[in-house]
Amino acid sequence: MGQSLLPPQPVIYLVEPFGGSVRRQNANMPHIFWDDAAVTRGDGIFETILVRSGKPVNLEKHLARFRRSAQSLDLPDPGRDHWLAATMEAIADYSRERGDATGESSDASCVWTMTRGRESTGVPTAWLTVRPPNPEFARQRKRGVKAMTTGRGFSVERGDAEVPWLALGAKTLNYAATMAALRWAREHGFDDVIYIDPATGRVLEGATSTVLVVKGGGRLRTPEAGPDILPGTTVQALFDHASAKGWRCKSKPLYVDDLHSAESVWLLSSVRRGVRVTHLDGRELTTPGNVKEIAKLIDASLAAQTP
Repeated sequence: MGQSLLPPQPVIYLVEPFGGSVRRQNANMPHIFWDDAAVTRGDGIFETILVRSGKPVNLEKHLARFRRSAQSLDLPDPGRDHWLAATMEAIADYSRERGDATGESSDASCVWTMTRGRESTGVPTAWLTVRPPNPEFARQRKRGVKAMTTGRGFSVERGDAEVPWLALGAKTLNYAATMAALRWAREHGFDDVIYIDPATGRVLEGATSTVLVVKGGGRLRTPEAGPDILPGTTVQALFDHASAKGWRCKSKPLYVDDLHSAESVWLLSSVRRGVRVTHLDGRELTTPGNVKEIAKLIDASLAAQTP
């Protein structure tokens, strides 16, 4: 018989939300009920972690953001030890079942998810998955991406007291608008989206990434995190590592003009890592001589966060 064209099954572990047992779930069996808030409302949080050669990368920063997201949505604190234990068990299963491959082909994506739970019980639902990364990510790292700028369709002023309930800054499951923006962009010849404030041209973030600007003189810049910009774990790791290597790293307000005048523009995320923006709004950006250096710097910063 020929080799199966189906993607490999993910490793799924159910996590008791208050520190109870963790257990493996058959990937072909359902585990979400009809009245779970993830299904009916998109009400929950998630965190995506790169797994490299059988080890989770940047784990402490992801755990801290996961707990901040829960606090923002008034969900119970996810805790720590049972998530870490479940993660290591799932990664061990995944590595064993994949034959303990090494190198970039052994990269995996681990996603933690916690929802508000079933309407009928009020008990949160939580699970994690480990599976191969999207193969498109490697292609984008090699060739770069064409991005478009767009508004989100709403704006929030920093410190805006009129919408304290709006859980911006949390990594939530409510991604319908983001996916719609990406679909529209791809239908019009773009690979990705960079959100901006249309009124001011201030750069916010990528659809699923953090924006990084490389400037002359060894300067790295990223938009300052706030109510309308999620703090990125990958850029945090990069700044920690690059600062020690002599780079001048800073979070500050950035504008569309900064993207066009930069040496290079990158989109950073956990599993995709770093991809360079080659075109912005149909305009080709310059290709500096240090593209490989920046890519290696990003990868080295993640390696430094691997236990």
